[in-house]
Amino acid sequence: MKRVKTGFLERRLELTKAGVISAGNYAARSALNMLLPPEEREARNRALLAQQAEYFVREIGKLKGSVVKIGQMMALYGEYFLPKEIKGALHKLEDSTEPLEWPSVHAALEAELGATRLAQLEVDEQPLAAASLSQAHRAYRRSDGQELCLKIQYPGIAQSIDTDFNAIVQLLNLSRILGNKTGVDIWLREIRHMLHLEVDYRHEAHQTQLMGELLSDDARFVVPRVIEEFSGTTVLALSWEPGLSINDSKVQALPQPRRDALGEAMLDLFLSEVFDWGKMQTDPNFGNYLIRPGTEGAQDQLVLLDFGAVKSFDRAFMQPFKAMVKAAYDEDPAAYLDYAMRLGFMQEGFPEQILQDFAEISMAVIEPLAKHPERLPPEVLNASGAYHWKNSRLPRRIAKQASKASLSRYFALPPQEFMFINRKLLGVYTFIMMLDGQFNGGELLQRRFA
Repeated sequence: MKRVKTGFLERRLELTKAGVISAGNYAARSALNMLLPPEEREARNRALLAQQAEYFVREIGKLKGSVVKIGQMMALYGEYFLPKEIKGALHKLEDSTEPLEWPSVHAALEAELGATRLAQLEVDEQPLAAASLSQAHRAYRRSDGQELCLKIQYPGIAQSIDTDFNAIVQLLNLSRILGNKTGVDIWLREIRHMLHLEVDYRHEAHQTQLMGELLSDDARFVVPRVIEEFSGTTVLALSWEPGLSINDSKVQALPQPRRDALGEAMLDLFLSEVFDWGKMQTDPNFGNYLIRPGTEGAQDQLVLLDFGAVKSFDRAFMQPFKAMVKAAYDEDPAAYLDYAMRLGFMQEGFPEQILQDFAEISMAVIEPLAKHPERLPPEVLNASGAYHWKNSRLPRRIAKQASKASLSRYFALPPQEFMFINRKLLGVYTFIMMLDGQFNGGELLQRRFA
């Protein structure tokens, strides 16, 4: 790929073409469906919506760049306001893409660093990975052989975000795909804000350094160092930090106690982000984490990558939220619902069944962090009474309950802070399941209430 299409006209024309064709097909077939009986009409309409979504996603995926990232973020955080057919299609957007050719990458590096600084580096022309907004290259500092990882932003990407975002939202509105839940506009603004943070490399460098400071005394974690002399607005230089993916056979073959310790470290990190620091890396993508097995008895470590999507939480939200979680931990549904109403999840006067259903979903979320794990159903525990994360199938159960609840006319979009936390938590749970972790997490949560 010689360049990423970022021009206003060419991208707008491609998006408009996709939207017109998609909407036209949908309108024509919907008219024909009006002649069918109500039950068959509903089934046909949903099948048609799925076809429309597949076409739309296939076409925008060809544009690469921020369009793909926007689609991915809507799939990730649109659980409460997008139809399941749209979410399913958007989840198929791949972040990996055809890389930019080396001459274009070299030109971008020289434009950011200047010829003199760039000459101090030996950069591998073959990318380590190519994503929707950037690609990564391995490099060496000629003066001392220091290994680096260069994250290089595609030219023009940052300037195309607003154009792409506005066009996609407009097309979704024209197709009547976006729901009419209260708060959708606020949530869309938040997604736009997070996208701009993703391409703000100075912000990412600052967050990376801050996380490194917070975890400097914890041997369980490795945070890359920012190499400032080769970093800038569109290039981020980090120390090279090797590690294995969670799916690697060497990781899966680690003894159970070591896999449990890695799972506990990931959960402890999440709880620190939310309850101790009020600052969280929001992207649960497994590609943001590597595992570095210790040798000769040394500590196994989690290598933490990519701090572009870091969100800070306001104390006005965190104080009642922490109290709400403590009420769930203490198995006090009355106090739990009281704090839930303060945060706008529920309202006084809602039917009792609606309140009970909401409380049950929330209690299920912290099932692995139970104060009394011995009271849990035996099928989610191993023979020693430890929570068996993989056997619990918890993320699937939560998603099913939440999807059902979102259909209620009493449902309103939760606070955006909660949606970020919930999505990251389910990612953490899935990470632990991939390790086949078997441990109780209640003590890790209880520490936050001391």
